[in-house]
This record gives sequence, C-alpha cells and structure tokens, in this order.
Amino acid sequence: LAGTVPEEERCTVERADASLTYSLFLQRFAFSRPVILRGVTDNSVTAEAAGSGQAGQRWVAPFPSLQLAAPPLLTGLILSVFPPPTPDTLYFFGDNNFTEWGPLFQQYVPPPFGIPGTSPAYSFGIAGSGSGVPFHWHGPGYSEVIFGRKRWFLYPPDKTPHFHPNETTLAWLHRTYPALPLAERPLECTLRPGEVLYFPDRWWHATLNLDTSVFISTFLG
Repeated sequence: LAGTVPEEERCTVERADASLTYSLFLQRFAFSRPVILRGVTDNSVTAEAAGSGQAGQRWVAPFPSLQLAAPPLLTGLILSVFPPPTPDTLYFFGDNNFTEWGPLFQQYVPPPFGIPGTSPAYSFGIAGSGSGVPFHWHGPGYSEVIFGRKRWFLYPPDKTPHFHPNETTLAWLHRTYPALPLAERPLECTLRPGEVLYFPDRWWHATLNLDTSVFISTFLG
C-alpha cells in the first residue's frame, strides 16, 4: 500500500506559526476549532532517530520486549499495522509506565499551549501505510508526526459523520467520501514532520497514515 494513499486536494484546516500567542490560541482555537501549528516545537532530534533505518527502530530498540512482527500488550505504545491479506487495522494498547518509556519522552518537546484545568498524557504510535483510526471523539489534544505523513479528517461535535464503526478509514475514504457533497465533507489536511495538529474537545476525527509513520499524541484530560 505504500505510496497508494492520496493526500487531500486542498487542506481546509487553518494553519498558524510560532507568532501565535497563548492568549490568541485560547481565544481563536482552544474551544472552537482545530488548527495546525508549525514552528512551535523542535523535535528534529526525535525525527532523526525515527528516520534512521526502519522507521521507529531506534525508538523501540531500548525495549527488548517489543516485537514489531507480533507485539504483545505494551506500555504506552500504539501499533497500527496491516496484516496480509486483508486490510484490517490492529491496535495494541497498554498501561502507561513512565519509568519504562521515560527515556523516549524526555527527548520529546511537547506543544507549548495547555488548556486550563487539564494535564497532558502522552502516547506514541508506529503505523504502516494505509492504517489509521476510524471516526471517534474524546477530549482535546495534539498530534505530531515525527516521521512520515498522516492525513486527518475532522467534524465538529454537532455534525456526526456517516461511517460504519467496523470500517477502516481507508475503506471509508474509498466508499463513502467520494459520494459526500462538498458541504458535508470534513475539514481535512495532511500532517508532516514539524507540524502539530490541535483538536478541541469532542471533535470527531479519523486518521489515515499515508506512509510508514511515527507520531506522538498529547491528550489533555
């Protein structure tokens, strides 16, 4: 599937750069709409590690319990992979264990803007091209691509997308998306290394990894 998943024709998520102040972030985006931030973090060291050899190999090398071919339940890790021959996405979730995963996150520079009354929780993922997360919603948060590209689809809380809960994002893109009128299409954009997407509370979102990708999410709970 590598190279066969397309980008969107036009990014419809607003972008902002490092000139965005915290007060303007709270006023314009924190509680109302998503935004892609660029230049607000510098994770070039993390990106270099993720891009050396097999994507993510240097990230997971210090943890010998991790087997990419057949991963067990792990602490703080999400893997989304395509097992042949059917295009299903598998996710492996585990409890947070900052002692074990601390060295990884110590080199990560998180997004600078918090939400009053929340605290951050981190997770990271390694994903194959064509994998992704179907539409769902939860509290506010950030997603940053360290290596690869990730395409996002977003709807506001009052606009529930039409999708089947057991359908992958790739299947939805091929079967449902083309028939959507322009007014019913989601906000969408492709996230690249160095870009951070913020999504507000209860916004519907689905993701599709266009390449083998490494990414970190910051959940604000």
